[in-house]
Amino acid sequence: MWKILLSEFWNDLRNQKTRAFLTMFAITWGTISVVLLLAFGSGLGTKMRDGFINAGDRIFMVYGGETSQPFEGLPKGRRIRLRAEDVDLLTQSIPGIDMASISYGRHGTVIEVGENKTTSYMEGVDPAFEEMRRMFPTVGGRFLNSRDVQLKRRVVFLGDEIAEQLFGDEEAVGQTLEIDGLPFTVSGVMQSKLQTSMNNGPDADRVIIPSSVYATIY
Repeated sequence: MWKILLSEFWNDLRNQKTRAFLTMFAITWGTISVVLLLAFGSGLGTKMRDGFINAGDRIFMVYGGETSQPFEGLPKGRRIRLRAEDVDLLTQSIPGIDMASISYGRHGTVIEVGENKTTSYMEGVDPAFEEMRRMFPTVGGRFLNSRDVQLKRRVVFLGDEIAEQLFGDEEAVGQTLEIDGLPFTVSGVMQSKLQTSMNNGPDADRVIIPSSVYATIY
């Protein structure tokens, strides 16, 4: 029986070569198309996820505001300003917080290296900001550490694009630049990353200094 079926199949292939070829081509192309579309969709989803979490993985930002209700004779609309000690208060009061960081921000900061001069968004943060914001350094450099904050070291961590803008092809780590006229030493440069979500611009153009130094200067 199998011999008969194979014989008839072979005869059909020889007698209808064009139809057989088109049928096989359609099946093959259809399978390849489905595989390619699934791969493209999976790759796009992965990239979109990575680009989103590269602006912060499981984080939220807390800002000061103003009261909406009067309280004990005080009017509504009173400003609520956050202070540095509020970070420790929150981490001690809420067990679900894994890490936290101060984030002081300043637009229009002047950055200079020799004749190269630009403006950027500068941020004063704590060491935990590295993992929270996924700002990992390239080989040979480092992010800010606790000693930088404690000793108020004038060190700076640069986004990869602003580092290239300031230093070109030169190694930026260990070099000195000026921030608003004050000298800082570059501790590290951020690894290039895809970022589809952001606040105050992309991290690639950001300048990071210790929160203690920021508070002292500004």
